[in-house]
Amino acid sequence: MFQSTLLKRTMTLVVLSLLASAILATIAFLVAGRSATITVELDRALEQDVKFQGLFEKNPHCFDNVDYRIFFFDTCYATGHDYYLVNTNGDIVNSTSIEDRNIAVKDTSSLVPLLNSLAYEDLNGLEYYVADLNMYDMILITRLQISIDGSPYYLYSLSYLNGYSETIVKYLNILLLSTLMAAFAMLVPAYAFVSRMVLPLQKINEVAMEYGKGNFSIRADESHKGEIGELGQSFNFLADRLSKSISDLTSERNQLQDIFDVISDGIVVVDKDSVPVTTNKAIHKLFERAEKNNMFTERLQLIPFDDVWSDFEDCISTGETKTRQIDSRDYAYQCTIIPKYDSTDNTRIIGATGFFRDIFEEQKNERFRQDYVANISHELRTPLQTLRGLIEPLSDGMVKKESDRQRYYQIILNETMRLSRLIDDMLELSKLQSRTLAFKTFPFNLNTLISNIEIRFKPIMKEAGIKFSVQNNYGELPTVIGNPDRVEQILVILLDNAKKYTPAGKTITIATDYIETEKKVYVSVADTGQGIHEYDIGHIFDRFFKADRARGKKGSGLGLSIAKELLTYMGETITVNSKYEEGSTFTFTLTKAEVPDVWD
Repeated sequence: MFQSTLLKRTMTLVVLSLLASAILATIAFLVAGRSATITVELDRALEQDVKFQGLFEKNPHCFDNVDYRIFFFDTCYATGHDYYLVNTNGDIVNSTSIEDRNIAVKDTSSLVPLLNSLAYEDLNGLEYYVADLNMYDMILITRLQISIDGSPYYLYSLSYLNGYSETIVKYLNILLLSTLMAAFAMLVPAYAFVSRMVLPLQKINEVAMEYGKGNFSIRADESHKGEIGELGQSFNFLADRLSKSISDLTSERNQLQDIFDVISDGIVVVDKDSVPVTTNKAIHKLFERAEKNNMFTERLQLIPFDDVWSDFEDCISTGETKTRQIDSRDYAYQCTIIPKYDSTDNTRIIGATGFFRDIFEEQKNERFRQDYVANISHELRTPLQTLRGLIEPLSDGMVKKESDRQRYYQIILNETMRLSRLIDDMLELSKLQSRTLAFKTFPFNLNTLISNIEIRFKPIMKEAGIKFSVQNNYGELPTVIGNPDRVEQILVILLDNAKKYTPAGKTITIATDYIETEKKVYVSVADTGQGIHEYDIGHIFDRFFKADRARGKKGSGLGLSIAKELLTYMGETITVNSKYEEGSTFTFTLTKAEVPDVWD
């Protein structure tokens, strides 16, 4: 019982409610007590000042006597008020002695200007003003005009009003004590009531635990009234339905257990009419890349190939295992269909079972390996054939002129350097992809790097007749994290690539921007050259891929692959947006450095 979470929470809520009521009652009592106390003391102080007013009205010349004035100010402390007699010049003529003062006004140097500046209210000729000293106490100030020897004077009275008296404190203690006693007294019936409510729920929970263990013979108590009894009925109804469902599922599970235990690819079991009766989850996602055409039946929605369903029918009619491989540009599947025999008569076919496997990635990897070997062979063979064609005539002494020999030597040197660059690029790309090439990343100034690139490429672009510019859409870019040498290498690759496919008279632009919410700097290299076909753009970052081989552009086809791998190593991305015969835009990201200081 004491482990019940519901019981603990309910009792905690009860205790907190009682404490909250005690606190609210105390606050209300304090507020009301202060208001009542202040009102009583204010009325009492005003009543006393009104009596003094009546006394002075009956005896207007009483203060003419000096001895009376001295007696008045020496004895007025007994009234609980402080009195000040002020002349028309603002000087205090007489006052309650400092030792006898009842309020905390000890320094009277600035008292008179303050008293004269107050906005007094009138009470039958008696002017008064009430001011707050703090959140508990107040002060009452009254002003009475009197005459001494025919000269006008003001008599000020200052009364300290205490917000809380000893009586209020006593009543407050009584209130708190009674509230706490009532709270403790309520805990016992609250605990008994909640325990009585929690006990049936615990019994139902024990029944649910038995259901989880597979024991559906136990039943919950339905005799309770209200929601608890309805909950017991629901659990009993659930037990009946589960018992029947599990019995039905057990027989079906035994039929499919041998299939699902052996293979995890897509599986479809059909009856003798080729209607699907059992499938697994994998089959519903297996054909997502296939075309969804002419799917007028449920079985075509499941497997969108008519030939496969024809194989099902042939397998059921002939009892032969059918295999088929479906190939396309975007998908490839291996299909195997075997007949299903009656468990009591192994000569009677009652359906068929199809196994389907996605082999697209396997074929893609195989094609990639074949293309890679072919590309490497082609790229290496071209310079080697050129070298052979130049070295053989030199070796046979067929080149007689020295100028021709020097020209041959220069071509051989160029092809050798081209071959060396190709091998270096291949090695660098392999190291990047295998993560064996390491370089450091640190904060650096991208503005300086782009400025240097602009100075470097302006004469190159001018010589090619291409309009070249740098466009900063943000302004001074923030410090970014990365490797400046590798970022410069990426920009050079993109600019060289753009220059190859941009004719004279067109433009190449480096554009930069910064998005504060993403903490990313975007660097773009855009050209207005020939662009990229839409069927090539998905392969533009593949190794040895050239978008326009027919035009014989120079290059190994490794540059964009290296650029992408460098950015991936630095945790950044690169994208391409292109329209054929209108131009291309390559955009990569760099992350803003958390520490803006540039490292050396």
